[in-house]
Amino acid sequence: MQNKTVAFSKDASNLFFHILTQCNLSCSHCYINPDQHGRQTLSIDTIRQWLCLFAKKAFQTNLVFLGGEPTLHKDLPAAVKEAKRLGFHSITIDTNGFLFHDILKKISPDDVDVISFSLDGATCATNDAIRGKGSYDAVLSGIPRARKKGFACSMIYTVSDKNLHELSRMPDLVASLDIDRFFIQVIGMRGKSAAAGKTAQVSKTLWLSVIPEVARTIAQTGVIVTYPKVFLDPEETFACAGMVADNYFVFPNGRVYRCPLCEDYPLHAFCIENNKIVAAPPVNETHLFDLSIPEGCVMNKIIQPGNLDYLADGKPAHRIACCMLKQEIRSQV
Repeated sequence: MQNKTVAFSKDASNLFFHILTQCNLSCSHCYINPDQHGRQTLSIDTIRQWLCLFAKKAFQTNLVFLGGEPTLHKDLPAAVKEAKRLGFHSITIDTNGFLFHDILKKISPDDVDVISFSLDGATCATNDAIRGKGSYDAVLSGIPRARKKGFACSMIYTVSDKNLHELSRMPDLVASLDIDRFFIQVIGMRGKSAAAGKTAQVSKTLWLSVIPEVARTIAQTGVIVTYPKVFLDPEETFACAGMVADNYFVFPNGRVYRCPLCEDYPLHAFCIENNKIVAAPPVNETHLFDLSIPEGCVMNKIIQPGNLDYLADGKPAHRIACCMLKQEIRSQV
């Protein structure tokens, strides 16, 4: 079993492109904030123009189409084909599984590298309580349909206090679905989940006692497992992806963030105006990336300080890693 920390790279770029904010579901932990991200659906012409803004580094950029629910956009197939034409390194569609507009009939495995399905419970009862009625069945039927057509598929499981108890039941389900990758995510305290009392992140003790073991179990089946580092080991040096890697989170209102923790606030590094990327005025997120604090991630300290615990002497009990720092486990067989 190979377990490694995936380091940031200045030679790789990730573009998370939200082409709309509308969705057919209303997940309790949804990070979309229409007041900050916009309510519009981008036209295919705008999507093409905005993709071209990132085309210079397309060959080293991993592109993810997101929403809302991106398959609700009738022109998603055209957007995918445009991204393919521009030569993006990889193209992923993140979906809740309903696969609207017959998307599987309008694109091919040659057009998209991965279709990634979100499932937040090993049972229908838990998943649908979080994501909405019918979403469990949509994923469990959507993955086989996609695999039958030759698409590579992955799954995302966002861990919270509402579904941690079922994560240990996921290895058997994952093994039955013929997916290539399994992503475990920590819930982001933004959007709906930022509302007090709705959904909570799990403690360090629970995270470390459950997530690595489940990840290893799933990886033993041959599925590559990725999950956020979250807590730095004592000897590890904190590093911010915003200082090293090129990560862009683009929203329909033209805001472009470099750090996802900032997305509930007008701290975006850039904005798209008249089809040009322009720097946002100070103070924005880029002015905070190089701050050094004992707690690790300064954004976490500023935006979601409830994640932190302190010792009696006032020192932080642990340091929070950059949210883009990942652990990857894969079988060596």
